[in-house]
Amino acid sequence: MSLLLICLLSFFKLSLQQFPRPCTSADALIKKECCPVWNGDGSSCGKLSGRGSCQDILITEAVNGPQFPFSGVDDRENWPSVFYNRTCQCNKNFMGFSCADCKFGFTGPNCTEQRLLIRKDIFSLTTTEKNKFLAYINLAKYTISQDYQIATGTYAQMNNGSNPMFKDITVYDLFVWMHYYTSKDAFLGKSNVWTDIDFAHEGPGFLTWHRAFMLLWESELRKMVHDDNFTIPYWDWRDSERCDICTDEYMGGRHSTNPNLLSPASVFAAWQVICTRSEEYNSREVLCNGVPEGPIQRNPGNQDKERTPKLPISAEVEFCLTLTNYEMPPFDKLANFSFRNTLEGFANPNDAISNTSQSGLHNALHIYMNGTMSKVGGSANDPVFLLHHAFVDSIYEQWLRRHVPLWTAFPATNTPIGHSSDYYMVPFIPIYRHIDFFISTRELGYDYDYLIESVPPSIQEILSPYLQEAQRIWPWLLSAAVVGCLVTTLFKCAVTQACQKKKKKQGSIFERQPLLSDDEYQSTYQTAM
Repeated sequence: MSLLLICLLSFFKLSLQQFPRPCTSADALIKKECCPVWNGDGSSCGKLSGRGSCQDILITEAVNGPQFPFSGVDDRENWPSVFYNRTCQCNKNFMGFSCADCKFGFTGPNCTEQRLLIRKDIFSLTTTEKNKFLAYINLAKYTISQDYQIATGTYAQMNNGSNPMFKDITVYDLFVWMHYYTSKDAFLGKSNVWTDIDFAHEGPGFLTWHRAFMLLWESELRKMVHDDNFTIPYWDWRDSERCDICTDEYMGGRHSTNPNLLSPASVFAAWQVICTRSEEYNSREVLCNGVPEGPIQRNPGNQDKERTPKLPISAEVEFCLTLTNYEMPPFDKLANFSFRNTLEGFANPNDAISNTSQSGLHNALHIYMNGTMSKVGGSANDPVFLLHHAFVDSIYEQWLRRHVPLWTAFPATNTPIGHSSDYYMVPFIPIYRHIDFFISTRELGYDYDYLIESVPPSIQEILSPYLQEAQRIWPWLLSAAVVGCLVTTLFKCAVTQACQKKKKKQGSIFERQPLLSDDEYQSTYQTAM
């Protein structure tokens, strides 16, 4: 069934992201403008249809922390200003590099229809759903992106844009390249590099960046196969004694003669990895260009036991969720009592004290897989990455719902470069800020099956059935109200006339008598003061 789906889906084409094709020309780079035409009306950013307009990018002036003591040496600084200083700014519920797409959580021709999709445990998927997921990501591995390319050189190597260096890449590998690019070392010249830099890890943006990354990946898989209801599943690894998804039925079993490779019976055994040779790129001062570098390697359970003795357990996750501070100074891998740093895995999951010699929670899973997943730059090559980060995102969501933090809980300054709340996340185009994803998944149009009941209904959800019923019977209510007003008015008029006649009659007899005697005034009148 899985192979049949793969063959059928191979007829589809799709689009993706990083550098939009219309923005990779010398003209676009020299003008520093990425405002493509929306095909729906032929105008830049769909301006004629009110979808968006081409605007200057306002770069945050937040002060960075001391981790990266340079300026003007890396293309990712003040992203994306080295390449573009004008992009499409979309209106209402529109999104995308040309405002052609809908924001997360919206659908329909005018992006007015709200929806909530559910991510499920991979072991709760039906056989059809599981085979569909495997077929979709396998198709993405071999389908060239029609809308996006990757950069194969720095802006300086492109002669400041006059000599564009971009290349086609498949949908799946595009996301692998993005993960590599955002975490690679900074080139300092003469083969020198600065390693203490990462725009998606070791800082406050770890969870927000990966939330956006997974949403975009999921969205593009959805568009690729025209399946609007598709969601990436997750793997709940709490208390697992082994890699129970490492079978040929799911993400690939172990090779019978080489424990570092996948079983030939798995569709993933034929995959070739990219962007795994950081040392080589650094020595040559070149970017990963997407050239195949060999098969996926994985040897779960045979990792360095001193660093990562076992898979994480439920108690460690629960302790992490009790931490009240999203982030703590110095906002990097040395932070203590930080929910982010503990979940990322640089702090001990039992006391939240930084310990970079150990790997906990998120990091523990990567180390445990003992292969391609264990190196940051190329870790997304292994499809287990998707399942793992979906579950990490669900833990992040649990924390948001439990603590309901203010936006001010996310550091706005003195963070490692690229991690402040208003920094545009590398290397996304269209542009997104970290703070845009410091919100509940329900505001982004998705939820997790095991978290649905933990969300208290909002006032709107409580009142919704009553409001709908009121809307249905409002003509009757309006008519009843009008009739009631008329009857009340007529009754009031009749009573008033009767009272006036009675008063006139009594006045002729008692008009010289006071209403109350002096004694009655003393006993009944009370002043309000």
